[in-house]
Amino acid sequence: MWAGATATATDGPVPLGGGPVSRTQHLERIGRVSDEVEPGFVRVRLDLSYDGRDFHGWAKQAGGQRTVQGEIEDALRTVTRSPRTYELTVAGRTDAGVHARGQVAHVDLPQDVWAEHRDKLLRRLAGRLAHDVRIWRVAEAPAGFNARFSAIWRRYAYRVTDDPGGVDPLLRGHVLWHDWPLDLDAMNAAAERLLGEHDFAAYCKKRDGATTIRTLQELRWERLPSGVLEATVRADAFCHNMVRSLVGAMLFVGDGHRPVEWPGKVLAAGVRDSAVHVVRPHGLTLEEVGYPADELLAARNREARNKRSLPAGGRGGCC
Repeated sequence: MWAGATATATDGPVPLGGGPVSRTQHLERIGRVSDEVEPGFVRVRLDLSYDGRDFHGWAKQAGGQRTVQGEIEDALRTVTRSPRTYELTVAGRTDAGVHARGQVAHVDLPQDVWAEHRDKLLRRLAGRLAHDVRIWRVAEAPAGFNARFSAIWRRYAYRVTDDPGGVDPLLRGHVLWHDWPLDLDAMNAAAERLLGEHDFAAYCKKRDGATTIRTLQELRWERLPSGVLEATVRADAFCHNMVRSLVGAMLFVGDGHRPVEWPGKVLAAGVRDSAVHVVRPHGLTLEEVGYPADELLAARNREARNKRSLPAGGRGGCC
């Protein structure tokens, strides 16, 4: 029997720490993970969204806390009338309170279970799941697909308002209130200095055996017609607390407490800075996950499993 994972959920894929592990996590650790589906099984892709405010993150936790993974796995077991739980693999494990609009997961189902339920699975899941988590698409995945390792980027949005009156009550679960006027141009200038491949150790919660090297592909702010400021943050992957730490640093620039150069200098220092605040999770939403063409899935899976290092001579060219 395989126990459920007990690691803290994150805003990107990272190796799990100690404690009981699932069968998939155990195989990953000992190097036996393959993107070949076991004989007699079908890999199924799930596209889903959820409001994270009442969840203790994505990943199953010890003690029976409510999680997105746990809810969906329980619903799958119930609607397929299966004696066992079929474990989900997700593109990005989100923290407690973080939302998702474009999350992707996969599950391997026995061929007979898939054949019996495929046409009615989506509707049956909708009837079983709570209203704060929805699955929008259920489809057989192409060969080599892995929701986590096949992804070439994840795109998050963080939303904040500097309105002196506070947050619109109808948006309070998705928008952070920052009680200082924010300079959009200064925040974008600071963001430009963080783009590219770097060691983001200064903006991540370090985990044993996990690299903090990431490629930040897009980081920009815009002010929406509503007055809400929205950050678009896209990278090949994210380490723990990375998005919320980056946002916290740029808010300090936007409100004038730090100069434009400061977030880049923190990145170059390569160590956690106590002045970088991890902003609250409710303003963060996983918006979309990108995948390569089907014929490139296998190559991407191999690449994503390689532990990265930066070229000799620095931390990726920052500053």
